[in-house]
Amino acid sequence: MKKLLKIFLSKFFAYASLIALQAVYLAFLMMRFIDYNNIVHWVCVLFSYIVVIYLVSKEENTNYKIAWIIALLIFPEIGGVFYLLIGNKRPSLWLKRKLTPAIEKMQDNMYQDPEITKRIINKKAISMDYLIHQHFPIYNQTDAKYYELSDYSYHDMLKDLKNAKHFIFMEYFIVAKGMMFETIIEILSQKVKEGVDVRFIYDDFGSVSTIPFRFKQKMEDLGIKTVAFNRFIPLFSVSQNHRDHRKICVIDGYIGYSGGFNLADEYINAKMRFGHWKDTGIRLEGEAVWSLTTMFLSNFYPYHKEMSHEDINAFKPHVYHPEPFQGQGYVLPYGDEPLDNETVGEDVYLNLITHASKSIDIMTPYFIIDDTMLKALTLAAKSGVKVRLFTPHVPDKRAVFRVTRSYYYSLIDSGIEVYEYLPGFLHAKVMLIDGKIATVGTINFDYRSLYLHFECNVLLYQAPCIKNIQADFNRMYQISKRMNKEETWHYKVGVIEAFLRLAAPLL
Repeated sequence: MKKLLKIFLSKFFAYASLIALQAVYLAFLMMRFIDYNNIVHWVCVLFSYIVVIYLVSKEENTNYKIAWIIALLIFPEIGGVFYLLIGNKRPSLWLKRKLTPAIEKMQDNMYQDPEITKRIINKKAISMDYLIHQHFPIYNQTDAKYYELSDYSYHDMLKDLKNAKHFIFMEYFIVAKGMMFETIIEILSQKVKEGVDVRFIYDDFGSVSTIPFRFKQKMEDLGIKTVAFNRFIPLFSVSQNHRDHRKICVIDGYIGYSGGFNLADEYINAKMRFGHWKDTGIRLEGEAVWSLTTMFLSNFYPYHKEMSHEDINAFKPHVYHPEPFQGQGYVLPYGDEPLDNETVGEDVYLNLITHASKSIDIMTPYFIIDDTMLKALTLAAKSGVKVRLFTPHVPDKRAVFRVTRSYYYSLIDSGIEVYEYLPGFLHAKVMLIDGKIATVGTINFDYRSLYLHFECNVLLYQAPCIKNIQADFNRMYQISKRMNKEETWHYKVGVIEAFLRLAAPLL
């Protein structure tokens, strides 16, 4: 009872209820208006059919188009208007105008060292030329450390935060009251007193139910320059869709962290919600941290325009570390954002899959993909590549979990090995190709990460820590349950699974 009362009294429930009421009220008004005038009825129906034709000809994700076309044909009187309001996945003009200048400024300060690219033979397999074209350089003067659990990453991050001398930049999707965040805030507030420049970004929707009222003001009162990214307003609008899902921590310009973990106790198993929480992290030390810094600043400056003219060269890695950096192999941090027409996260995943020759290992909490990604994975398996997919056994979102399981039968039938992480919830986003190329970060195998969110990953090539990623997958194999066709058949033919899978691109 207390849990239900807490849900009903939460800010998230209030906002969700307001949005739902707006949608119902709009539908009610439209139906009354249509019933009142027969001409209006046929105009609305005709408009929905025009939208259907438009979707057929539009260069858009096929699954997304099919979902909307079905909705338009079932509800032709109101479908067209609803598509106008929430159907376009592209951000609103105000968000694009707000963020684009800062993104372009950061892109102008990204340079690729040609001497590095000359040394790389397998350029296509790591999407190097494509990512450089998207203003994400590849570096080799960087040491990368992989963490199989965010518990370990958090421990090291605390030490680095305590040793910060000049600036700290942090950007996270979820911030929640608890031991983890309170420890970090204590360090950050002390660093402000020591004269360290501390800046913090959190996603307003991601943290809507986990932070107290006036959180931003409380952070500012501590001297922490804070951004509530894309303020969540309970309006029935597509602009609420585009969230900052990145996880970035930059310390003094040459130490950087990323991975799947947010700033909440469950991510480090200080609080148990869905069994043991398996998440991963990565620590960079060296020149590649510059890419994380520019990603952070591209989302920070639009909300602090008074600081947007500062010299960003002051945040480069060698400013506070003049000595040469150590590091073997190559590191390429890259981001994705919905303001352009590039699906960078999906494109890199697809390219890695299609260039695999021996093995593909994937960890992901959610597996809700389109036909293109599904075809790439099944084709790889049928071509002799060993493909292993690891997903959670204990879900955090039951509806999403049911959609994920609906893919199992087809994957297994194609020769893909599917495993569920038995100890609890798997939140890691990791892909390993042929034991030689890996990507670690925030990008899930779902529509929101691939098309709607601001994301970031770190691609690793010939880096020593790749052997640790391979070892992590081998350990996962030992403690995960391999699924078979017999026990996954009912997921494939389930009516609820079919409906959720159809609606998934619209969620």
